[in-house]
Amino acid sequence: MMSDYVLLGAKQRMIESLRTKGITDENVLSAFDKVERHRFMDSFLWNKAYEETALKLPMGQTISHPYTVAFQSQLLQITKGLKVLEIGTGSGFQAAILSAMGAKVFTIERQMVLYQKTSKLLEQMDNRIYTAFGDGFHGIPRFAPYDRIIVTCGASEIPQTLLGQLAVNGLMVVPVGEPSQTMTRLKKLEDGTFEEETYGDFLFVPMLKSRVTF
Repeated sequence: MMSDYVLLGAKQRMIESLRTKGITDENVLSAFDKVERHRFMDSFLWNKAYEETALKLPMGQTISHPYTVAFQSQLLQITKGLKVLEIGTGSGFQAAILSAMGAKVFTIERQMVLYQKTSKLLEQMDNRIYTAFGDGFHGIPRFAPYDRIIVTCGASEIPQTLLGQLAVNGLMVVPVGEPSQTMTRLKKLEDGTFEEETYGDFLFVPMLKSRVTF
């Protein structure tokens, strides 16, 4: 078990590394300071919690690199009170970062093992986050529209159902493609069309449709 002092030092080094890599949104950096990444993984992994690495979760999922989480968060341009839908709860770290940035977060996970573990953890840490079990391709329509949507797994194409849950002038950030993905941001315009921008290549676990009915 690592001491709080050692973990704090490692977290501060991670934040400085994010700055050097181009994360300039102080709201993002402040959230990384508030949220303890090591709490989202087993204790035997704590020595790697603040390294620039992805770590394995149950069911073949991962907790993304800190830079990837920070980069997607920065693209979302979060301000206090925005309603955000996250596709792929995973460890819960991304949801916690968005909540620490001031967003009202709705997050959905398709893997029951992860959902049960993570929803319990998030309830203990931040009961403002709404967690759901279901197929991310369908989103959470009963709370739509959302000001922001973030997809934390690789989509082979832009999920059209999710675009339908995006508010006018809202932003969706989604990694698109296979086997690697291009980080893509879409803005919904007032006429219902979308403005699209791309931000380089990343590597995510694939976004899968569930075999069960929710």
